[in-house]
Amino acid sequence: MLVTGDAVVLELPPAGLGTRLLAVVIDVVVQVLLLAGLVWAFARGVQVLDDAALSAVVLVGVVLVLVVLPATVETLTHGRSLGKLALGLRVVRDDGGPVRSRQAVARALVGFGEIYLALGALSAPFVLATQRCKRLGDMLAGTYVVNERTALVSSPMVVMPPELLGWAAAADLGQLPGPLSLAARSYLARAESLTPQARAELGARLAADVASFVAPPPPPGTSRERFLAAVLAERRERDLRRIASEQEQLRRLRDMAEHAR
Repeated sequence: MLVTGDAVVLELPPAGLGTRLLAVVIDVVVQVLLLAGLVWAFARGVQVLDDAALSAVVLVGVVLVLVVLPATVETLTHGRSLGKLALGLRVVRDDGGPVRSRQAVARALVGFGEIYLALGALSAPFVLATQRCKRLGDMLAGTYVVNERTALVSSPMVVMPPELLGWAAAADLGQLPGPLSLAARSYLARAESLTPQARAELGARLAADVASFVAPPPPPGTSRERFLAAVLAERRERDLRRIASEQEQLRRLRDMAEHAR
């Protein structure tokens, strides 16, 4: 999901098996070369290295390069690795929002088993069988990979109801599960096309599910649809503020590094 300056949400299609496989190949090649270089440099720096010490160095290098590094890169770049950047791919949450550290860590941990231990044999069946081309790590983390270089389909962004602006800003919003957030956004987009009964029943069910993650409840008399809109809009704004804050921190770190040279 991308947000334009005209308040339009651009729905990006899931990346297919071919592009995902090529991105993984690029990442694997870079990671293996980096791991080999790290082990070689350490072994060269330490002249006397017995088998136990070498095994420990290799183990630490594997964890750092194949798990910690991919998770850190995906967190800082909001879902991109070198391979994904080259092919225009990005990891997003099930609701279209940017990935967070816990999702990136889950993907990296499971990805180590899928890609390196199983040589990718566990990934392809899941990617081919799931609607959003998810590998096992995506299913466990609640994410999927989108292709940013394909045709986009636009839909209106959920707008904050003015009367709920103050309540939403002060509310404690828990982390909505990806499928629930996606279902609520889809419901708001097509509510007008539903029959009155289906609209009321689905709205009541979704509002009740979302309400369990929100405190305090909205002001009395708030309609279910405006409640859902307020939660989704506020959640989006908080995500955007968090991303802006992380980018500002990265800018300051780069400035500090440049001044230290």
